[in-house]
Amino acid sequence: MRILLLIILLLSMLAQAKENDNCGSNELSIELAHLIINDKGQMRKTIRCNPILAKVAGQKAKIMAQNGMVNHDIEGSPNARLEAAGYKLPHKYGTAFGNQVESIAGGYSNAKSVWEAFKASDGHRSHLLGLIPFFEEQDEIGVGFYKKNDSPHEEYWVVYLAKGITKDQR
Repeated sequence: MRILLLIILLLSMLAQAKENDNCGSNELSIELAHLIINDKGQMRKTIRCNPILAKVAGQKAKIMAQNGMVNHDIEGSPNARLEAAGYKLPHKYGTAFGNQVESIAGGYSNAKSVWEAFKASDGHRSHLLGLIPFFEEQDEIGVGFYKKNDSPHEEYWVVYLAKGITKDQR
């Protein structure tokens, strides 16, 4: 009986680890997602990893690196980018020039340093920790990281924390 319980526990842990892999586009982005989710100041009760958000975040990080800039509106607004990828946002968000979902940074070589920088910024901290009710209801995350040595910032980070029109859009 103990062996059966141990096997069930192990399978449950493996399933949870696999689900958490949907948080990011690579190891560093997954690490940042875990720092955000598990921060002691996090106001959200739960945050689910979303593979669409992670994919789009990884793409956006690469686009910023290729352009050598940290900018929300490269190739369209963040809200429009998610909508185009099939992640439907509540209608109140809007799409044209909208950004209630994206936090970005450049020039930080590891997840811990970019997380500290995000927390030092009022706007990013409020978004990522859900410090106001609008942000607190955002319960799905995807994180992207891209490194390009010959670009101005070298490291590019994108975090999407959003509320979909339905849960767990895939």
